[in-house]
Amino acid sequence: MGWLQRLQDGLTKTRKSVQGSLQRLIGAGPDPAVLEEVEEALLGADVGVRVVDRLMERIRTEGVTTESDDPLQPFKDTLLQIFQPIQSESLDTLIQQGPRPYVLLAIGINGVGKTTTIAKLGKRFQQSGLQPLFVAADTFRAAATEQLVTWGNRIGVDVIRHQQGADPAAVVFDGIVAAKARKSDVVLIDTAGRLHTKVNLMQELEKMKRVITRELPGAPHEILLTLDGTLGQNTIAQAKQFHESLGVTGLALTKLDGTARGGVVVAIAEELKIPIRLIGVGEGEDDLQDFQAQEFIDALLQVDG
Repeated sequence: MGWLQRLQDGLTKTRKSVQGSLQRLIGAGPDPAVLEEVEEALLGADVGVRVVDRLMERIRTEGVTTESDDPLQPFKDTLLQIFQPIQSESLDTLIQQGPRPYVLLAIGINGVGKTTTIAKLGKRFQQSGLQPLFVAADTFRAAATEQLVTWGNRIGVDVIRHQQGADPAAVVFDGIVAAKARKSDVVLIDTAGRLHTKVNLMQELEKMKRVITRELPGAPHEILLTLDGTLGQNTIAQAKQFHESLGVTGLALTKLDGTARGGVVVAIAEELKIPIRLIGVGEGEDDLQDFQAQEFIDALLQVDG
């Protein structure tokens, strides 16, 4: 199955939540009752109030015509305008063109798929000829370290780890030292994800960032925040807090196949203006892919016959 088909399948729940009203809009035109139904459906898909207002204004101004090759083109054009400012090079390109070792600090609350995202990235980078190194800096949860070690053993990537309860910054220090000694191309650092409202977690992450910068000026080169797409608008509040503390440079959105609220990708782009690097629409290794705005829009607003 190609990536576009997986994306379309992964967004099925979200697309179905808005599809009926979009079909009626195409058939009925700018009928006030249908427009209200479309508005409610888009809000239910967590597209966000600001985006919905823009979309509805575009439809009220331009209308929908069945004579067009794509009656939903005004919607698609508006979404593309929202995504264009956050389009960026893929992580692979950034790393290939970046310094050595390239340091990626992965952050996010527990349960969002952060460790799995790191593992999948490690395998991808390895397959493209790079030498990755994992750093298990989530010393709060033994399961997180064991998960990363299991992945490392499976794909042949070394893991720098300490005992549970160790100072995460010390693990990070050892990871950077090891990466320089082994001439690693990219360092992927897993971190703890206790609730984003906890001040001590943010202070812990800020300390890790300081250690990285001290040992390797200019690093971390990527601060990748993983967000769970099933959490809808709550992800925006999380992202804002992490961004204020650490300066997030990219986002990875996971579990979009498990929610009817996948429109939150649009709301995140509108609200945060942070590049969306990756989206996940399944559990398989190939289901974590670079975010492509046009493909996402087409999959989201595809109206089945």
